[in-house]
Amino acid sequence: MKNLFFIITFLYSSFLIGQNGVSPDKVVTPPEKVLYTFQKEYPGKVPVWTMKYVGDDDDEIRYEAKFKTNATTEVLAVYDNLGVLKAFESQIPLSKLPAKAQAYLKKNYPAKAIKEIAVVVDDKSKTTYEVGVQKNAKFYDVVFDKNGGFDVIVEKD
Repeated sequence: MKNLFFIITFLYSSFLIGQNGVSPDKVVTPPEKVLYTFQKEYPGKVPVWTMKYVGDDDDEIRYEAKFKTNATTEVLAVYDNLGVLKAFESQIPLSKLPAKAQAYLKKNYPAKAIKEIAVVVDDKSKTTYEVGVQKNAKFYDVVFDKNGGFDVIVEKD
């Protein structure tokens, strides 16, 4: 009976230890290479770091730094584990969106459905605009190219 109790206790504690992994949305401290690159590019800024898994098999790690460039503008810088900037996203007002994109949004969505607007520059210097909209209790990113032409709509969690 003692052995059975010991085995059950051991197995139970093993399961509990296995649950202490890093949550993807938990605040983390990135590797030194990532910190160094960030501090070099954005001196004096204090980010909140999170970690995400991306890629076809969720096998690539991305470190996301959220910080403010001024009192009203929130920014997101995304790095790989080697400190290479993969994307830079900055909030913008509707007036900074290309006219073509503004016309599309006005035609297809009520003004109150628009929740956030950002300009995104990826690691290949490709610029896109992402507009977060809420429709039928679901959240979507409507993506436009650099000229404001509609590209794609993606449902978000």
